[in-house]
Amino acid sequence: MASNNRKKNIFWNDDHHSFSKFAVVATAIFLVIVTFSRGGLLNWGRAKYESARQKRQIENYESEIKAMDKEIDLLTTNKDSLEKFAREEFHFASPGDDVYIEKN
Repeated sequence: MASNNRKKNIFWNDDHHSFSKFAVVATAIFLVIVTFSRGGLLNWGRAKYESARQKRQIENYESEIKAMDKEIDLLTTNKDSLEKFAREEFHFASPGDDVYIEKN
């Protein structure tokens, strides 16, 4: 244990290792700045994740829009589909239909 501390003291107190000391300190400072600064790696990773999430959300919305456009086209061109939609969504009945009311 004492020899290990002695080696550390020799490294840090020796004049011949001045460049090594500078390189270690400069690298540590560089890594802290790159990782934790405003434009650092952590913020870059968060931004990349958020961008990917928003792209998936855009793709989902685009597919929903396409499905809705198909449904609108079907409802505006086909009277039978419009009638079916009205019956299912708004519980409409045509003349002559039997209507049952359920009491809870």
